[in-house]
Amino acid sequence: MEKQEYSIIGVMSGTSLDGIDLVHCTISAGENWDFKLHASETVAYPKEWQEKLSQAVNFQKEDLKSLNLEYTEFLAGVINTFITRNSIENVDAVSSHGHTVKHEPDKGFTLQIGNLEKLAALIDQTLVCDFRVQDVAMGGEGAPLVPVGDALFFNGYKYCLNLGGFANISTEVNSERVAYDISPVNTVLNYFSQKEGKAYDENGNMARDGDMNQELLEKLNALDFYHKQPPKSLGIEWVNQKVIPLIESFDLETPSILKTFCLHIAFQISESLDNQPSSKVLITGGGAFNDFLIETLEQQSNCSFTIPEREIVEFKEALIFALLGVLKLRGEVNVLKSVTGAEKDHSSGMVFKPSKK
Repeated sequence: MEKQEYSIIGVMSGTSLDGIDLVHCTISAGENWDFKLHASETVAYPKEWQEKLSQAVNFQKEDLKSLNLEYTEFLAGVINTFITRNSIENVDAVSSHGHTVKHEPDKGFTLQIGNLEKLAALIDQTLVCDFRVQDVAMGGEGAPLVPVGDALFFNGYKYCLNLGGFANISTEVNSERVAYDISPVNTVLNYFSQKEGKAYDENGNMARDGDMNQELLEKLNALDFYHKQPPKSLGIEWVNQKVIPLIESFDLETPSILKTFCLHIAFQISESLDNQPSSKVLITGGGAFNDFLIETLEQQSNCSFTIPEREIVEFKEALIFALLGVLKLRGEVNVLKSVTGAEKDHSSGMVFKPSKK
């Protein structure tokens, strides 16, 4: 009989460069999928890694190759420390997203570093990784990948909204899961907060003190991406080419930039919701702690918003990458064509076994 319970470590590094999220969980498979979280942690990137990863989009092929190897060794250290610190034994697999350096699905290309076979050897565990490449090769966006988990773990909500480096949403339309990126969030908010010497805008306090700039808001809302139909996804390249230069052309104080951008995010999200009071929205990701952004969103939409316990807010993506790993191990679908636009539903990712000692 096929195994029904899996001890899995999920590992996720997001575009906002906050750090590496790790969870140890038990996932129960079957008719009603369920999970139990045993340990969770975010390991902040040292300054040197933040700088390397933020510059990596501009690296040439040989430099990327070196970075990939170096990052794999760094990631192995982070995972091994997590296992030791939490006395974790008998793991079925480590399921790791890696860190996205380039994401250009329209050119048939996506690269997540830290997905080398060497990682399995360094952590001495079965490794499931590299979930996006196959989808892009099949004509998909390679993103978002979390909606499978929304459908299996959080189906009591009409919408699952994640506010991370980007805002993305997933929901059921005509019995099919649909999901897509909505707009940048922390990739932009953190970029401008850091100009004030702060890692992020705590509770949205700086944004609250700013003045909204109507002209900038209108220009942001007019960007082409917002008029595309799903499936669609965003990468840091788009932010660097389209969003940051537009904002900087206005020569505004940082609080005013943050306030205007929060209003922009809330408007774009409200455009993706049906705005019915009966529609429940689960909010996760670091943006859930930005009080000003959440208040602005509640003013723009009539939906019923829920921010779950802190562990789910912070570690939902790492948890769902653990689930994607389980689905891959079972040979079951973990990427949906209705979400990514690929030619078919498929079971994506690579499985590497540690070399025998």
